[in-house]
Amino acid sequence: MGEKIAADYLKNKGYKILDRNFFLRATGGPKIAEVDIVAKKRDVFAFVEVKTIKANNKFLAQDKVNETKKWKIAKAAEMWLIKNRIPLNSKWQIDVIAVELLSDDRPKIFQKIIGPRFTLSHFENISIM
Repeated sequence: MGEKIAADYLKNKGYKILDRNFFLRATGGPKIAEVDIVAKKRDVFAFVEVKTIKANNKFLAQDKVNETKKWKIAKAAEMWLIKNRIPLNSKWQIDVIAVELLSDDRPKIFQKIIGPRFTLSHFENISIM
């Protein structure tokens, strides 16, 4: 649900969604990394990690993206660029979108039709150490 919310948010901000759930795998092996959303706005590619948590959690969603996770996303981003024949010197960045699903006492039919209540934070161009 969080990824759909994030994709809709990005579209509303002028991004074009290019790919979803791109996996980097070792040859014949397990998944090494995943990029939740690949988007582009103007000439910049954004490789977006989406983190979703329920309200009143002990931690922030964005705190779940540590340096190891950032490194893995960067490697998956490079592979996505290569796979799609886009020069590695193109402008690209790693973003994190944190979606917090809020408690919702509305009738289930309204939740289904209108969607969940949530807050969203978009952290653009996070740095990799």
